[in-house]
Amino acid sequence: MINKPIELKPQDFTNSLNKVREELDFLLKSSPEIIRAQTEHLSKTSGKFIRAVSLLACAEDGEGLISPDAVRLAVSIELLHLATLVHDDVIDDSSVRRGIPTLHREFGKKPAVICGDYLFCLALKTAYGVSRKEEYFGYDIPDYMSRICLGELMQDVNNRNFNLTERKYLRIISGKTAALFEAGFHAGAMLCDEAKEQVKLYSRLGHFVGMIFQLTDDCIDYESSEEEAKKPVTLDFEQGVITLPLIYAFRKNPGLKQRALEGNISKEEIKVAVNDAGGVEYTRFVSKKYYDKARQIINRLNAHNDKKARLTAILDKAYYGLGGVNIG
Repeated sequence: MINKPIELKPQDFTNSLNKVREELDFLLKSSPEIIRAQTEHLSKTSGKFIRAVSLLACAEDGEGLISPDAVRLAVSIELLHLATLVHDDVIDDSSVRRGIPTLHREFGKKPAVICGDYLFCLALKTAYGVSRKEEYFGYDIPDYMSRICLGELMQDVNNRNFNLTERKYLRIISGKTAALFEAGFHAGAMLCDEAKEQVKLYSRLGHFVGMIFQLTDDCIDYESSEEEAKKPVTLDFEQGVITLPLIYAFRKNPGLKQRALEGNISKEEIKVAVNDAGGVEYTRFVSKKYYDKARQIINRLNAHNDKKARLTAILDKAYYGLGGVNIG
């Protein structure tokens, strides 16, 4: 399969994001026939493209234009993210993703795992399609991928570890969630001449946005209904995944931890107990500290006001939730 060519001229943010959506849709719907049913199914689960949006925003130059190489890498980032979701859903045995049946529920676990592997390979192939190869070699996608995998493995090793500390949990999400955001911010800055000197700042900003994004998701698990979240809620606890709201509740209420250890508590009781203990409020407090650091970085960037506003909107989306702020 040959990738659909991306127009080789810089475009504004809106057109660049449209190109990302078009290219991703094309790749998913034109996969080899043996796997096309699975990838076409995944094309129906398109999300908010916040990782692609982040990369494009960082790549925007002083004239508001974005390199076609940034579009290519944004597609690659979205493919990587999609691959991790497919594998996550198999591991967690999730039934719904973004309002439709998960891939393994529709086609079986083995085809889903293979499809996830295919998406990883397609992401690398897409990234290698950039025209400025010297920039690509400075962008270590395999390193980011390994950090994601190790974060997922660390989470699995700590499954049902009700003694998991806050510090160790933050290390887990630094890999499994924040690494891909960091990759996007890094790539975007690297492909923008005005941002290259501050690429470390952009990477740090991406790390903070990723941490905030995961902590917000942790709160949603205890705040929202299944209809609002478009996925099963309190599934983390059922699967033995320990998140910060629960870690805090265990710290405040040792009796709750003991009941969990004994298996003598339902997910409904856990949800109530976490909220009563202030687990969601504490998680929001930790998230706010990352938010404030991220705002400080945005203020330090040598970027025009519109670009800073777009990056701030991305940050706000991560902090307040994907439904509330327009970044497109």
